[in-house]
Amino acid sequence: MTDATLREREDILQRIEGRTMIDVFMATCDANGGKPALVVKDGDSFTTHTWAEYRHRASVIAMALRRAGVGHGDFVALMMTNRPEHVIADVGVLLAGATPVSVYNTLTAEQIGYIAGNCEAKVAIVEDGAFLATWLAVAAELPALERIVVIESDGVDTSDERVVSWAEFAATGEGALEGGRGELENSWRAVTPDDAVTLIYTSGTTGPPKGVIITHRNLLYMLEVVKQLLEVRPGQRGVSYLPLAHVAERMTTHYVGISVGGTVYFVKDLAEVLPTLQEARPHLFMAVPRVWEKMQAALLAKIDADERKAKLAHKALDAGMTAVRAELAGEKPPRSVRLQLPLWNKLVFSKIRDGLGLDELRYAVSGAAAISPDLLVFYKALGIEILEVYGMTESTAVITANEPGTVRIGTVGTPLPGIEVRLADDGEILARGPIVTPGYWRREEATEEAIDEDGWLHTGDLGEMDDDGYVRIVGRKKELIITAGGKNLSPNNIEETIKQSSPVIGQLCAVGDDRPFIAALVVLDAEVLPGWCEQRGIPFSSVAEAAEHPEVIAEVQRAVDEGNDRLARVEQIKQWRIVPAEWTAESEELTPSLKLKRNVIHSKYADVIDGLYSQAG
Repeated sequence: MTDATLREREDILQRIEGRTMIDVFMATCDANGGKPALVVKDGDSFTTHTWAEYRHRASVIAMALRRAGVGHGDFVALMMTNRPEHVIADVGVLLAGATPVSVYNTLTAEQIGYIAGNCEAKVAIVEDGAFLATWLAVAAELPALERIVVIESDGVDTSDERVVSWAEFAATGEGALEGGRGELENSWRAVTPDDAVTLIYTSGTTGPPKGVIITHRNLLYMLEVVKQLLEVRPGQRGVSYLPLAHVAERMTTHYVGISVGGTVYFVKDLAEVLPTLQEARPHLFMAVPRVWEKMQAALLAKIDADERKAKLAHKALDAGMTAVRAELAGEKPPRSVRLQLPLWNKLVFSKIRDGLGLDELRYAVSGAAAISPDLLVFYKALGIEILEVYGMTESTAVITANEPGTVRIGTVGTPLPGIEVRLADDGEILARGPIVTPGYWRREEATEEAIDEDGWLHTGDLGEMDDDGYVRIVGRKKELIITAGGKNLSPNNIEETIKQSSPVIGQLCAVGDDRPFIAALVVLDAEVLPGWCEQRGIPFSSVAEAAEHPEVIAEVQRAVDEGNDRLARVEQIKQWRIVPAEWTAESEELTPSLKLKRNVIHSKYADVIDGLYSQAG
């Protein structure tokens, strides 16, 4: 570790010494009592909860949990969409001295049973009757589970002694709070910086989920770094729409909001993301690559639908991207382009940003998976500089990050202040510092495998690092394709290159392990395809039917050919097949953060994959 890194680390550790996230929450509530904290769309309007209301409602839930026997060292499971009650319950659990565990809404009863059994959840707080039914299906196998609280309880059978409505549960807490404020304060003040602020279960792409312990110290260190790198201000607005069971969403909205007294707008239904963005006008917006891709596809489809404006918009985009590429190459854009850009910004780009609700955006972030450089160039041309970051749950979200004004497209930036990053002999990225988890809950062998005796976190990702410390991700060790010819290839690089060649391609999975060449399964974008077909006079009744149309097949082939031109010969896709079914987290081909579950895809489509190679002779 260099002296500079050590000084940075010690400075941050001194600032957070002895504090917990609950201390931060209380200080924020004291300073911002009447200001907006939580906002949610309610019909055609938005309902706002102030910081004072946030603290009171969380305190009520904390006392209800205390009366239910929950205390220090216990775990409470939360299974809800993105809504104020989710974070109110999360903070309520912390105030009770316990640890919240958010569970992905797409999990099966068996998966829920595994997670709840692993952490011995004492209480579960769920959204509605459908979620309740999933929990009741495995409740008999969970002896530690004593209570299930249902938020939307209308029409729900609460005759089971373990089941109680949110309203009834809160009423218990309200009554207990009257004379229990001393008890409440004692419970949260007993929490230490090394206690777990949350337990986040990995999405289980390589086996049973592992519960990653994130401590208050881990989290506060990360928040100090975020505030150091970004100009995060009081009242900052964010939009919460990705699963709160994922570390990226928890960090960028829930925790950052608490740390600076920000305002979080919640999206319970993904169809409401755009209207919420337009209402919230966020200052910070984080999206996984698939979301940025979908926004681009929808935007281009809207542009192309207006023939009168399409030519002008594309001319502006071409100029903007020409300027960005010249800048990235360290060159000046052509003089004609430089002169045009102010006009294009006024006539086109500013209107696009306004239409997306991103006109007041200060920071755009992409993480959780690799994003295409072409996509970053596209958004930068619009005036939206996306900061690509890299990390994992085990590192409390981020290890390296591109900073505003110093972005190097194609990299994931440089190590965070006070964090050590190095490459192992095989190129694996290793990280060490106060952001690294102490381990997995009740999985000692897995902990020893991930974190060595010197404290280095073995990420499982392969990378390169330049002389300035910028890291580039090469691929994932366990996902590399090793062809029959012995070539090691990154499937993600192949997939992103092809996907960027056509908006009709929603997902693509490259295959070729122990095979003579690379092939691919292609999934069409169900949102973009109908409009694309309409513009070309192609009848559309279903994705499956469109997948057989000669023009759609020709478009996929064109995209593959165009992408192949940008790939090395051994990376090029030689055979492909359209899969008519959409891939989702519910159908299990994708993780909740929309990454490919390759083992599931390879198993589910084994016959199709074999066919791609047999038809090649």
